Amino acid sequence: MQVVFVAQLAKERGDFDMSDVVRAICDKLIRRHPHVFGDVEAKDSDEVLKNWEKIKSQERKEKHENLSILAGVPDGLPPLLKANRIQGKAAHVGFDWPKGSPEPLFAKLDEEINELKEAAKENNPAHVADELGDVLFMTVNLARRLGVDPDAALNGVCNKFKRRFEFMEDSARNEGKNISDYTLEELDKFWNEAKAAEKLN
Repeated sequence: MQVVFVAQLAKERGDFDMSDVVRAICDKLIRRHPHVFGDVEAKDSDEVLKNWEKIKSQERKEKHENLSILAGVPDGLPPLLKANRIQGKAAHVGFDWPKGSPEPLFAKLDEEINELKEAAKENNPAHVADELGDVLFMTVNLARRLGVDPDAALNGVCNKFKRRFEFMEDSARNEGKNISDYTLEELDKFWNEAKAAEKLN
């Protein structure tokens, strides 16, 4: 509806109409899929994506736009999604971890965690933030390799934490108390009970 609405407003102003929109989309799809509509051969989806990025880069060059393949990643994206998109774009042109075992990615994540530990010892907030960013970025890379949506994974863990925390709150209320009345050791006991209850369900 939004596209039709905007196209109608543009038509009334004399800028373009719905047929121009459809034509532009068709032209773009044909241009960016030469393995379907032309004589370009692509042996697999990776090659299709590489070709796609080359074509988009040429389009940006002709329009005198930013030529970086990363230019199409909006700055306003949530950080996990942004990291995933940036890494995916880089991978489309071959800048990615070798296919196969994820072990090198685990090793790199360990390296980044060790650098974070060293930064934490320095007590320099800017350095700690930078190293923590590296850990998060590498975690997204590992998730991508393992075929896991990092945003969905984190959302799932948030929901799990919320369920368990609410179980703890209910346990405290059942004893006629507030959760803040307990020691950390007592709260850990509730937490473990919440985990055990989940396993039974």
